[in-house]
Amino acid sequence: MRTLIAGLAAAMAIACAAPAAHAQKKYDTGATDSEIKVGQTAPLSGPASAYSSIAKTQAAFMRMVNEQGGVNGRKVNLIQYDDAYSPPKTVEQVRKLVEGDEVLLTFQIIGTAPNAAVLKYLNAKKVPQLFAATGAARFTDPKNFPWTMGFNPSYFVEGRIYGQFILKQHPNAKVGVLWQNDDLGKDYLAGIKAGLGDKAAKMIVAEASYELSEPTIDSQILKIRDSGADLLFSAATPKQAAQAIKKLHEIGWKPVHIIDINAGSIGAVLKPAGLEASKGVISVGYVKEPDDPQWANDEGNKRYLDFMAKYYPDGDRNSSFNVYGYITAQLLVQVLKQCGDDLTRENVMRQASNLTNVPLDMLLPGITVTTTPTDYRVNKQFQMAKFDGEKWERYGDIITDQAKE
Repeated sequence: MRTLIAGLAAAMAIACAAPAAHAQKKYDTGATDSEIKVGQTAPLSGPASAYSSIAKTQAAFMRMVNEQGGVNGRKVNLIQYDDAYSPPKTVEQVRKLVEGDEVLLTFQIIGTAPNAAVLKYLNAKKVPQLFAATGAARFTDPKNFPWTMGFNPSYFVEGRIYGQFILKQHPNAKVGVLWQNDDLGKDYLAGIKAGLGDKAAKMIVAEASYELSEPTIDSQILKIRDSGADLLFSAATPKQAAQAIKKLHEIGWKPVHIIDINAGSIGAVLKPAGLEASKGVISVGYVKEPDDPQWANDEGNKRYLDFMAKYYPDGDRNSSFNVYGYITAQLLVQVLKQCGDDLTRENVMRQASNLTNVPLDMLLPGITVTTTPTDYRVNKQFQMAKFDGEKWERYGDIITDQAKE
């Protein structure tokens, strides 16, 4: 009898212990019962400082989250350093975040070249490089870089969509391509050529690259114009895209002008270039324009505008960069919520790579976020858009890229 009682007692003890073990909290460096440390570098100064408002919006979002009680009861400590869009500086600052501040993960490091500079380091350290602010293909490669996930739509895919658009809408175009001499520009260039297919060699009559450090791109624009091109694709970041639009207007050259999604900000690109000069520019989009009357009663847009008014009142609520900062921060919080009490780096990547139809407040209707362990692409849906001199006009159906890359 004693043996039976002892056996039952042992069984009950095991049964009672099982839920406790199951509920046991798991932490890696950077996470505790009260805090989650997240690290970021951003160009708060330097040639790409137009992107600084993204980081400011993200910091404001985390202030809001913390004021509301944090994520699963933990405050998010977003540690931000300026890297001036300089890869050597990014390396220095990311090492400081990982080895000094001991963050759980990095989030939204901004820029293709800065992210490339720390890609191998973060993967070797097994520190999540989460939602990197770039669309270069190497940042959605789970086989070779399982700790890295980009956020931006693939530059190659976006370029391919422009190529397909040109074939359909401007089949006789003479195409000139202005491209930034790094992974961003190279991916766009490869993408538009893939979209044009076997007609690329004939249709592309000029290519001109520029270095990010160059003060102007005037000579490149003149070279493309002199080639006889009547359609220009600018695979550029904000400063150079604005320069291109302005230069076209100054010299009276009026090609069909496509700009990439990175340069689509009205406040940071089109206004500095001149709204009249920017009229007719074509791009793609996947987010709502906050001031567009069609979103006046949209609940997601209302939440965004309320957030900007309370937590970032000095920011331009109509800036696409601030919309971008808002949705990326919203997605990070979603991943951290899914992690529950398992705040290990491995689980962060597991949750990030198992997102299913996640809605974000400012995504266009019909666009959601889905990832899998073999498909790290967060954004693979677009809608074509044309600038009418005041706002982007969306047209056509949502385009979903089905290919892996």
